Amino acid sequence: MIRWFYKYGFVLLLLNTILYSIPETNITIAPTIFYFLMGIGLILLIINPSQIKDVIFHRSFLFLLLINLVNLVCFLFFESEFNQDSLNFLLARFVQFSLISLAIYHNYDYYKNRFPNLLVKIIAFVVIIGLFVNPYLFTGRYSGIIWNPNMLSSLSVISFSFLLLKTETKTNVDIFLLILFFIVSIATGSTLALLMIVFLFMFKFGFSISNVLFGIMGLILLFIISSTNLQTSFNRVSFEKLYRVNQTDLAIEHLNDKLWFGYGLGVYDGEIEGSKRLEEYIEWHMASHNGYLSILLQYGLIVGFLVIIIIFRKSGILFFYFFRKERRYNIFIFIILVTFVAAFFESLITGINEFQTILFWFSLSYLSYSKYLHDYED
Repeated sequence: MIRWFYKYGFVLLLLNTILYSIPETNITIAPTIFYFLMGIGLILLIINPSQIKDVIFHRSFLFLLLINLVNLVCFLFFESEFNQDSLNFLLARFVQFSLISLAIYHNYDYYKNRFPNLLVKIIAFVVIIGLFVNPYLFTGRYSGIIWNPNMLSSLSVISFSFLLLKTETKTNVDIFLLILFFIVSIATGSTLALLMIVFLFMFKFGFSISNVLFGIMGLILLFIISSTNLQTSFNRVSFEKLYRVNQTDLAIEHLNDKLWFGYGLGVYDGEIEGSKRLEEYIEWHMASHNGYLSILLQYGLIVGFLVIIIIFRKSGILFFYFFRKERRYNIFIFIILVTFVAAFFESLITGINEFQTILFWFSLSYLSYSKYLHDYED
């Protein structure tokens, strides 16, 4: 049972983020599963310290350990007073990173060969159920059974990416799902989804004839759809830009108030409770929708930049090592790159129960362990 948990605990953690995104399950079922995973994970690490020595301290996962140490130092020395939210973040991040490391270390072949297909099937099931429950794709911003259209777009675009970058020959079912995920992604009205799809085609085909043709088709589609009254991703490009500017301005003003030491680990989404600027930004008083600003709001300028440097340094090393080396690694490289882009528009990288964020940390860790195996396979 313990070994099974080491292998698949991460899968449960990742899939539970989908339950958090469904209104019917996000109040009781998803939190129960989350706290169960956090509790069991912490207990198993305490009673089996060899896993800390063999896995948590493994050289492939040292960058995760370093970030955990930064979190611990910030909590102990930089928090102005005890904050329960910060403690929860500290423990949850530690267990989250531990589950990712344990899963890859104990079950590497599974995550290399079967994990991507599992994700696609689960998300396809969620999307198809959504079409039965809510078949009105182009009536407002489509969200299916997910509470937020942006979350649905994230799920559908990531599945679309896994299928498009798949190294095996695509089946008829794959082609059907590619079309389905594309339509759903556009119907959500998420401009970020559109940007991610464009980035995906550039990543897949480069500056090729295929991309030129896709670009022309996209421009024609943009012209046709933008002339309608729909709320697809094509229709909302200009509004989305204005929307993020206001939230970014608010986050920057918050950062200026606590520039050096930040607001604490608990402010991982960039939303500041009791903000002095509530009245001024009443319409935009919410999360920063910018992962980099959220990191700076958490840690302050100096430590925040240190965390960002750790992440970018590790990503750069892995990118130059794996890019175009073997195609089966491309999907994980893409997840990392597209998350860096998406983090300018959403509070990614920092959260605990966010699908793309957890997949980002998994991709970094998976590639890091793969590099270790490559370096020492002889």
